[in-house]
Amino acid sequence: MARRTKSRLKRSRRVGIDLGHKTNSQKVARRLNIPPGQHGRRGRGRQSDYGQQLQEKQKAKWMYGILEKQFLRYYDIAAKTPAATGQELLKLLESRLDNVIYRLGFAPTRPAARQLINHGHIKVDNKKVSIPSYLVKPNQVISLSSKAASFPAIKETLEQKHITPKWLEKKAIVGKVKNLPQREDIDVDINEQLIVEFYSR
Repeated sequence: MARRTKSRLKRSRRVGIDLGHKTNSQKVARRLNIPPGQHGRRGRGRQSDYGQQLQEKQKAKWMYGILEKQFLRYYDIAAKTPAATGQELLKLLESRLDNVIYRLGFAPTRPAARQLINHGHIKVDNKKVSIPSYLVKPNQVISLSSKAASFPAIKETLEQKHITPKWLEKKAIVGKVKNLPQREDIDVDINEQLIVEFYSR
């Protein structure tokens, strides 16, 4: 399985927002305003329209932990629907099982959620699912194994105060998908229209 091995903090610094890949958000925030590279802030000139579109696409890919081929496949699916392409793209990304685990507060980051799924600690409708890209559907029930809930990092995450999105429902280590998210339910700093413009060139 292909995966990214480069520094996650550098990616956050590149786009100027916390992509949610690190548990220590304060550490990330301290360095967000300093772009990666030898020259830092001085190395950046004015960004072209293409550069803005590319950065927005990269931001979405990095935030959800997706490689280019899979991201393009999501875009093609979204483009074939009668609804707004950008909003449908975000809906697909939010519906991924690894993102749902993160949104339910079962894991501190999306990479941690992927690991839980890969290691067989997640059930959907009482059936073990080990595919992070699995797309959830309304009324499906997602549960975390009791073994995973006892892991120190996961236990600490479960004990923290967490705001569950209104399209999800949570009780202890069990969650339910009430319905698929609408754009107003998706709290991400992404301009989906720029992504549509990038692929429409």
